[in-house]
Amino acid sequence: MAGHSKSQLQDVERPNLYREFFPYTEFPKLEFEEATVPMEIPEDFWITDTTFRDGQQARAPYSAEQVARIYEYFHQINGDTGLIRQCEFFLYSDRDRKAVQLCQEKGYRYPEVTGWIRATAADFKYVTQLGLKETGILTSASDYHIFLKLKMTRSQAMQAYLDIVKAALDNGILPRCHFEDITRADYDGFVLPFAAELLKLSQQYNCPVKMRLCDTLGFAVPYPNAKLPRSLPKLVAGLRRLGVPSAWLEWHGHNDFHKVEINAATAWLYGCSAANCAIFGVGERTGNPPLEALVIEHAQLAGTNPKINYAAITELAQYAQKELGFHLPANYPLVGRDFNVTRAGIHADGLLKNEEIYNCFDTLKLLKRPVGVAITDKSGAAGIKHWIESRYQIDIPKHDPRVTAIKNKIDEEYSADRMSAISDEEMEAWVRQVFGNQLPPER
Repeated sequence: MAGHSKSQLQDVERPNLYREFFPYTEFPKLEFEEATVPMEIPEDFWITDTTFRDGQQARAPYSAEQVARIYEYFHQINGDTGLIRQCEFFLYSDRDRKAVQLCQEKGYRYPEVTGWIRATAADFKYVTQLGLKETGILTSASDYHIFLKLKMTRSQAMQAYLDIVKAALDNGILPRCHFEDITRADYDGFVLPFAAELLKLSQQYNCPVKMRLCDTLGFAVPYPNAKLPRSLPKLVAGLRRLGVPSAWLEWHGHNDFHKVEINAATAWLYGCSAANCAIFGVGERTGNPPLEALVIEHAQLAGTNPKINYAAITELAQYAQKELGFHLPANYPLVGRDFNVTRAGIHADGLLKNEEIYNCFDTLKLLKRPVGVAITDKSGAAGIKHWIESRYQIDIPKHDPRVTAIKNKIDEEYSADRMSAISDEEMEAWVRQVFGNQLPPER
């Protein structure tokens, strides 16, 4: 880990707010340079989860029992692997602590239950009371936070952070320092010097000190030629050059500029072993990387693992919509109602001939999601019968006069040169019209 002695804290009188990148009255700006960094994919890389911490900041709190159920789905997805390696939890309320205990009682190795606390000694009582081996610690990195929120100098903030990290190490707890707002932080003047001091502590205590890189406002970009502090590849590469092991680095992103999933994957590509996420992207403001997207991204980078239960993603989505009040858009990737439903008439014709033409992978085998085809002039009575039965859980004959009546309506549409598929809303209205009150509720 040689090299960290070269990084010295730059204590400044005025905050560096990077106005050339963040003018505030205009959209953020990007600047590029010739200097780049190479990819460095870790030998092992994985997912961590913040559903029960950052995810709870975006919605009504889950009950302890709901947390335990979601945690169970994570374990099911994992199979015998550590793909989803850790979950972090708030520890402050009785409900939070009950949720932690319910998950601990399951006795699973993965995901490991970890905590999240502020950088205050008083918060450690929750970590020790629950017997946690690791906790996240809020260690804000940018001058926006150090000067404008904490009202400290950089040296004061660093000393406060180091004191709480020492307290964790003294209590046998592995600290995970959350470099909040790192994409607006002075990289050479604070980030690297702070990381260097953490490396010294890790050597002194012979214990890892993890570092989470928090893109608090989603400013990171995946471009290696972009300038710091916005270039995610350079953020990770600089810490790797400093001597921080990949396994100690974790990325935590937000989706303010629609880059949350690609940034998480980019962090993996440039030497960060852990990517933090939440179910279906739910998190503070614009949300975190979607857990289900990272599971599939991991498969694309590391290979489809027969031990991982990818289909449990579908089950988790069904639970979230039925029991947790999630409203996933129909076109939401991987789990939305219409994710693998083809609507264009010409596409539907191709799909019926060979589903590989318009389906991105075997969704039935991997996600237990059979391919769907929207109703068109090519669907026929059999397609209409299937559409009705799949939604209303009834059995009807192919030549039922009500099916024929709907087919006649569809034929009329296409006789008038319609090109698009029949929408679900149109089908629902026509089915209700011809079946009246004889239909059960839609599934």
